[in-house]
Amino acid sequence: MNETPCITCFGEILLRFNTQMGLRLIQSAALNIHVAGAEANVAVLLARLGLDSRMLSRLPDNDLAEMAIAELRKYGVNTGGIAKGGERIGTYYVENGNHIRPTQVIYDRSGSSFSQLKPGMIDWEKQLADTTLFHWSGIAAALSASAAAVCSEAISLAHEKGITISADFNYRRKLWNYGQEAKEVMPELLAYCKVAVADLDSVAIYFGIQAEEHLSLTDRFEHCFSLLKDKMPLLQTFAMSFRVVEGLNHVYFAGLAHEGKFYYSTIHTLPLVTDQIGTGDAFTAGLLYGLSSGFSPEKIINWATACGVMKQSVHGDWALISKSEIESFIQSGISTKINR
Repeated sequence: MNETPCITCFGEILLRFNTQMGLRLIQSAALNIHVAGAEANVAVLLARLGLDSRMLSRLPDNDLAEMAIAELRKYGVNTGGIAKGGERIGTYYVENGNHIRPTQVIYDRSGSSFSQLKPGMIDWEKQLADTTLFHWSGIAAALSASAAAVCSEAISLAHEKGITISADFNYRRKLWNYGQEAKEVMPELLAYCKVAVADLDSVAIYFGIQAEEHLSLTDRFEHCFSLLKDKMPLLQTFAMSFRVVEGLNHVYFAGLAHEGKFYYSTIHTLPLVTDQIGTGDAFTAGLLYGLSSGFSPEKIINWATACGVMKQSVHGDWALISKSEIESFIQSGISTKINR
């Protein structure tokens, strides 16, 4: 990639409302607020790692939006391309689970400023002028037919300009409510991607590619990629993270298909997970950072996995971690020491 990479992320910026101290929503008298959104999560970690990271979105012209923009700027994200318009910022509500019941998410995104985006509202020629990599996700296309059309508009121009296109499949069942199914929309949008992150379920939903469940996760990953590359002819780099729960521990690792070969990360056993949401986005940011930095494939997948692991120690959507912390984790693993 370019020696001075500029990564542009496109998607909806959200406010996340989280219950406190493990309470259920019906018990809660107060909620914590975090700025969130899958693509924004990627942009924040890339900026913290020192890359030129830019966020494109659409927000209303009000103080909630200004608060969200200020948070992105605080961590180094370029927000100059965020358009203003519409009436509301999308939100979602989180009730954290535990080892007995799952985490619950309630979306309130209908009619948001981003979901009402239409082709022509963003000057893509201007916004992509010096971009070396354009990153988007399936969530952006799930919100409305017009938002999906804007994804197509951006992807087509990025491809025309020779910009590397990266996508996270990011299937969210609760969001596809505008009369089209994900399998009708996503394959065409993903056709120009050179870099992609997915899970086994999203690949099955978008492309109908199923790997037999009796196979190991690594065999399922390799089988999945062998079929997916025919559906996505430009695909060069494909990554997938895996989580297996063993008793009270989470086992986390990842696979990478890169230029015709497969690579796997170190396997990490996590005795405690503070916040699982945003793990995949941190993994994606680590992957993009490794690719942009010219790392070897082995280092890329271990770096991305380390980002995913460390995110799970931080409350909120964002992986508020540093390059030195990631490098230390890769070298020494999980640590309970006190840094003095």
